[in-house]
Amino acid sequence: MKLNAKELRDVDEKEIAGKLKFIKRRPIYFILENIYDTYNIGGLFRLADALAIEKIYLCGEIEVPPNSRIKKASIGTYKVVPWEYKKTAVEAIEELKTKKAIKIIAVEQHSTAISYQKADYSLPLALILGNESYGVTEETLKLADKIVEIPMFGVNKSLNVIVSAAIVSYFAVGNIE
Repeated sequence: MKLNAKELRDVDEKEIAGKLKFIKRRPIYFILENIYDTYNIGGLFRLADALAIEKIYLCGEIEVPPNSRIKKASIGTYKVVPWEYKKTAVEAIEELKTKKAIKIIAVEQHSTAISYQKADYSLPLALILGNESYGVTEETLKLADKIVEIPMFGVNKSLNVIVSAAIVSYFAVGNIE
């Protein structure tokens, strides 16, 4: 089942629910911490759908669907990707760790970070993605098994959160399969 943008925007959640059970989801989770830009949140839903990840955790100071901008940017993928709101990223991490042995990787520019190309992305896997201005909080970074970064060679310190998530998650999937 492949839907174009118009079909996704118009899809009825109840109508499609039965069909979603047949999607083979990867045991990968996105933990979004304090992401303010609703267009970034929507874009991350599109990425999550493209990768068929298990679930997105929306954490902290963050908008949730059906926010109109998330709806627009996600082209309706917020209806097909499982998601849940948690008050903090710490809560999401603790929930995942109690359910399964899971590798937690934060994507962040940090003094202890390694290149994203050198990390072990064994499954199940959770990627923590942080705020556009301040990144992942120190409290949350302490719970990560690894911190990975994308090398930056110019003046700019970081990439857009969707771009960073796409680079790391597609690299991870490519090294798992």
